[in-house]
Amino acid sequence: QVQLVESGGGLVQAGGSLRLSCAASGRPLGGYRMGWFRQGPGKEREFIAALRWTLGITRYADSVLGRFTISRDNAKNTVYLQMNSLKPEDTAVYYCAAGFGYNWDNNYNYWGQGTQVTVSS
Repeated sequence: QVQLVESGGGLVQAGGSLRLSCAASGRPLGGYRMGWFRQGPGKEREFIAALRWTLGITRYADSVLGRFTISRDNAKNTVYLQMNSLKPEDTAVYYCAAGFGYNWDNNYNYWGQGTQVTVSS
């Protein structure tokens, strides 16, 4: 089992920045993918970014490429999502997820509770 706890959400003006954190516990994350997803009002959940824990290889959705950065701290077992140049359309509940295996298309097995990000215009 992997437990995930997100933090760092809040209210920010358009053009601002936020950094989300996802603290993982329960087992080492070697061999896992860590992902960030979001679900906006009235929208389906969408993929934002992912990272292969051991090598740090990353992948991004086109909508956030160049604005968001996923990273990890091995010592803290924590993954981050640095969000810059935020737009009102980035408003959503952001979820952290963990999935075993490095295939990007595999399902994610564990999910956090989500953290709200609201971007005002």
